[in-house]
Amino acid sequence: MTDIRRLTPDAPWVQLSTTESDWDAADPALLTSMLSQLVLIRTFEEFVLQLAGEGLIHGPAHSSIGQEGGAVGSTLPLTSQDTVNGSHRGHHQFLAKVLGHLAPDGIDPGRPIPAEVRAALLTSLAEICGLDRGFSHGRGGSMHLQWEQAGAIGTNAIVGGGVPLAAGSAWAHRQAGTDAVAVTYFGDGATNIGSTLETFNLAAAWRLPLCFFIENNLYAVSTKVTEVTAEPRLSARGPGFGIRSYKVDGMDPLAVYLTMQDALEHMRSGNGPTLIEADVYRYFHQNGPFPGSSFRYRTKEEEAEWRGRDPIDLVSRHLDRRGILGREAVESFVDGAQELMASVGAELLEPLPDGKPSERRIKPSEWPDPAFVDVGIRGDLSEFNDARYAEPDGIAVEEMKFIDAVAGVMARRMELDERIVLMGEDIHRLNGGTNGATRGLKDAFPDRVLGTPISENAFTGLAGGVALDGRFRPVVEFMYADFMWVAADQLFNQVGKARHMFGGTGSVPLVLRSKVAMGTGYGSQHSMDPAGIFATAPGWRIVAPSTPFDYVGLMNSALLCQDPVVVLEHVDLYNSTGDGPVDDWDYCLPVGKAAVRRTGSDVTIITYLGMTAYALEAVEQVGSVDAEVIDLRWLDRASIDWDTIGDSIRKTNNVLIAEQGARGTSYGGWLADEIQRRYFDWLDQPVQRVTGGLASPSISKVLERAAIAKTEEVVAVLREVMEVPHA
Repeated sequence: MTDIRRLTPDAPWVQLSTTESDWDAADPALLTSMLSQLVLIRTFEEFVLQLAGEGLIHGPAHSSIGQEGGAVGSTLPLTSQDTVNGSHRGHHQFLAKVLGHLAPDGIDPGRPIPAEVRAALLTSLAEICGLDRGFSHGRGGSMHLQWEQAGAIGTNAIVGGGVPLAAGSAWAHRQAGTDAVAVTYFGDGATNIGSTLETFNLAAAWRLPLCFFIENNLYAVSTKVTEVTAEPRLSARGPGFGIRSYKVDGMDPLAVYLTMQDALEHMRSGNGPTLIEADVYRYFHQNGPFPGSSFRYRTKEEEAEWRGRDPIDLVSRHLDRRGILGREAVESFVDGAQELMASVGAELLEPLPDGKPSERRIKPSEWPDPAFVDVGIRGDLSEFNDARYAEPDGIAVEEMKFIDAVAGVMARRMELDERIVLMGEDIHRLNGGTNGATRGLKDAFPDRVLGTPISENAFTGLAGGVALDGRFRPVVEFMYADFMWVAADQLFNQVGKARHMFGGTGSVPLVLRSKVAMGTGYGSQHSMDPAGIFATAPGWRIVAPSTPFDYVGLMNSALLCQDPVVVLEHVDLYNSTGDGPVDDWDYCLPVGKAAVRRTGSDVTIITYLGMTAYALEAVEQVGSVDAEVIDLRWLDRASIDWDTIGDSIRKTNNVLIAEQGARGTSYGGWLADEIQRRYFDWLDQPVQRVTGGLASPSISKVLERAAIAKTEEVVAVLREVMEVPHA
């Protein structure tokens, strides 16, 4: 007969509730501080909804009124060294962490509210209103709140988008030898997002000090949790990943506090991540000052039931019962908080000219200067002030395989810079990954070469969090460039936008390496050239080395740069040879400097990466055309070498852009448009282009060759452009 045994997960899953004895044992200062935070956050959010009702909040106002107990109870045990990030509904998470940072010994409701607390509330309100004195000068608004000094590393408008970033913060805490932890707040909807589930696995596998804090408020906008998951007890997800998990009443801030204390002991002891599910309730709709019942997806009876469990009322009753703080004192503090917010609002608002006395507007002086719109998309490159540059004629070179330059320069940089950490799939195995790019590095730097799960969203976001932390410099390898689509949220919404979104002053020193594998027979999902896609993301810089010498100098520059840099590599180049450094691996190549591979006067051929060699070969085959071939090296819009391009165009009056990849994701499309705008008067004809076909390369050797451009395609277009007859 079949033997059936019931299995249970190794990780515990518990529910924690308080009793009256827990409230009796609680430190009075803890309870009064708990009340102060709850009231200040509630009053702040009520004022925000008031402004939203007056049309003074541009964009959404996702209030967390009713959910404060989870945020306050979970942040009170944290220190300023611990970090938190949160969701689009993150005012309470952010403010709770800020208040704990500013008043680590608590806020006494019997005393005047500290001036620094008032200043933080003013700055927070200004940010939500989109004003210059906000933390990010109004760029972040309601959904992107960050104050790094307080350990509030950024709320996030993408559901689940901040979870991998918090894992990076947790990794940095541990790698730096501290006992600090990270807490990532998200809602019931995010528990079904791939990036969240990927990060559950990654954090557990790497035993990161990360708390996954689920605010289960029952509704993702208007969709009830029971409609979209068979197990509405969302903390059940944790044990399946080996994560110690808790379920707690989030309307009871003391229960949350005690739960977090237990979770912190587990994480600070090096035992890995935890998961806390707090049952909470938002009193209002997804956005704005109306209850959910107004939209008929909730009943008034349900709302009344949850309001009867209000966290402020709960704490107030116990304070009164224990004789610590009477109801009159609580009401007095509530009145003081409301007066405080009115005075804060008065600094930002003024009566509407010629309007009714009750009508207000934002003071014009509070708005950011429109000229600030693009400031800080990327850095000013001041980190290169002391950089040493070189060209092949300036140092000793020898013939070298391209792949040896890839591995060699990274070994040199890791030897000299202990901040550099590598992560990617299989990079710690196979004698340097699938192509040998990390050969020897795992043996030399065992704790800084990290083989990841197959979860590009998670480990890319983790690297983004590490970069934003600032103590380490992550280098991520994508085995194939097509996998960037899998991690698109982290690459483009998170890493690429972070500096600008949070005010333009922070650094995001992340390097992403990936290969273009056209011609290898790996087909449509392993062959793309992503340059055209990345060129649409202004936060990224793009590097495309075509020689061993260039790879060394460009990778050194990428690792020095304080912006995220994608370094593209081509499989056609890995086994090629060319000049490389004999013993000097420390030079840089300037950001925004192209290389003229061949001088000429008839036509300017602009190309990059593996196509450079094909373009040079095509010129030799045609023979009668004196072409100038420019290898761009830097491809992002901010780093294009317009001086070199312009000088060449004014000489040749003809341009041919040669790239290998598909027409639909073409890099040359925007470049041709920009050239014609800049140099129209010098062009004898429209900019001509060589690209691959419409379709991605197929597996068939014949169809794959038909889909990509090489020497023959450049020869054909070059003859047509210059009207050169066939031999």
